[in-house]
Amino acid sequence: MSGDKQIKVLVVRFSSIGDIVLCTPVLRCLKNNTGKSTEVHFVTKKAYLPILEHNPYVDHLHLLDGRLSTLITELRAMDFDYIIDLHHNIRSALVKIGLRKPSGSFLKLNLEKWLLTRFKIDRLPERHIVERYFEAAGITGIKNDGDGLDFFLPDNLTVNMDAFSHDPKQGFIAFVIGGKHATKRLPNEKIIAICRKLPAPVLLLGGHDDASNGQVIADACGGKTFNGCGKYSLKESAFLVKQARLVISHDTGLMHIAAAFNKHLISIWGNTVPA
Repeated sequence: MSGDKQIKVLVVRFSSIGDIVLCTPVLRCLKNNTGKSTEVHFVTKKAYLPILEHNPYVDHLHLLDGRLSTLITELRAMDFDYIIDLHHNIRSALVKIGLRKPSGSFLKLNLEKWLLTRFKIDRLPERHIVERYFEAAGITGIKNDGDGLDFFLPDNLTVNMDAFSHDPKQGFIAFVIGGKHATKRLPNEKIIAICRKLPAPVLLLGGHDDASNGQVIADACGGKTFNGCGKYSLKESAFLVKQARLVISHDTGLMHIAAAFNKHLISIWGNTVPA
């Protein structure tokens, strides 16, 4: 790609937290493309605004918060040069059909993942999902710079940790106990056994749905384990992950955010596979 004309690229990923974080190398490389001045647009659901709200490599965020047809009409007026479909579902297909621009699409390999998780038949390619995202973005000519994932927080963000009985500046371990499905999570008794053996105070993180489990775990572990589930926003949870000396997590969005912060990370996998 050469020349001085600025191009507009629309990247599509409607959900979820971890998958959007995994898109960030593509966004960075699009913006830093030395061969072309690129205006980077990203479309996602409104609920996921905090993930990219402070990302300097995204020029415009377009949020789905109602009828998809309305959003497509708004996007059509932007006259994009390329569409990079990193979701590859019905919604993203409708966006591509509605805009009628050159596009590249990410292949999910759902059949291959199902064969591995159900029958232990491994037909997955030996390529990280980020590399497969770059394959979808190949139409733009960009290459992976190898600098990993990104997650940006506002400079003025602070988090109230008064309920945490230990001084967080002395170091703590963040344990992300949530997971979209029960089979992605360790049983409470396993988490309790791990927390009791950890050499530092433990902050349990998760959503509102994890709050009751978190309290059971905290009560069983005694005073050095604090239940933070449901108490913090995504940005606040990310801030706490960034401060932690170690992060333990199931396959969650915060796991990918911890990776973006280059944290010492122990990931726990149940019925999903790193693909």
